[in-house]
Amino acid sequence: MSLKDLTIVITGSARGIGAATASMAAARGANVVVSDINDEAGEEAVAKILDSGGNAIYAHCDVSSESEVTALMKTAAGKFGGIDVLHNNAGIHERMVSADYTFESMSVETFNRVMNINVGGAFMCAKAALPYLKLSARSPSVINAGSTASYVAFPSGLAYGTSKGALAQFTKNLAVALAPYGIRSNCYCPSSVDTDMVRDVVAGAMASPIDTHLVRRIGEPEDVAELVCFLASDQSSFVNGVTWLIDGGALAWRYTLSSLGM
Repeated sequence: MSLKDLTIVITGSARGIGAATASMAAARGANVVVSDINDEAGEEAVAKILDSGGNAIYAHCDVSSESEVTALMKTAAGKFGGIDVLHNNAGIHERMVSADYTFESMSVETFNRVMNINVGGAFMCAKAALPYLKLSARSPSVINAGSTASYVAFPSGLAYGTSKGALAQFTKNLAVALAPYGIRSNCYCPSSVDTDMVRDVVAGAMASPIDTHLVRRIGEPEDVAELVCFLASDQSSFVNGVTWLIDGGALAWRYTLSSLGM
């Protein structure tokens, strides 16, 4: 699928799913704005895209800061003449904030930090991008990063799961709010994907992050990037208000692979 001349802003895209999506979108002709708080990794991601013949810039942004979010969208539109797609990929888990991450030990500050990044950040980015998305002549859209935690609960993930459940519902409400402008809103919901977050957070909390995958492997960032690129493309112009599972079959059943003798 072609993303030629689409301008895509991707938050939290220095590494993992965001970086894979940035690379794939650029390879398919998009103008990509890589954004993160990890400036070194973000610049490296852009350098790889440029070395491969793609078109990309890096812009620092903490999505919990309204002023930085506003500046990000202004920079993107100023560089490429507008914004066609916003990919709200930035997100954190409470284990990344504090060692006190159980319900009983978690502070209000930790809970609020996760909500402010995962939900508040998506809200502010969508709001700041809206004036530019309205001017897009393509099939403009907002793509949010959900999770299987948008659907079901996991141990030691109360704040993260709450935020991802809220993000799934935000996606649907945003689709309604933006429909008059011809702007779509969709959400992808992966299970365990081979990223730093999963290695550092999920693997430490669960016996095996792929124990429920019917597709017998962990997901790769490129698996998710393929779906994001589809949702960003003109080919998905009739897809709106969707929370799209990409989970290797994890939520299709209620048992573990050992019960199948696998």
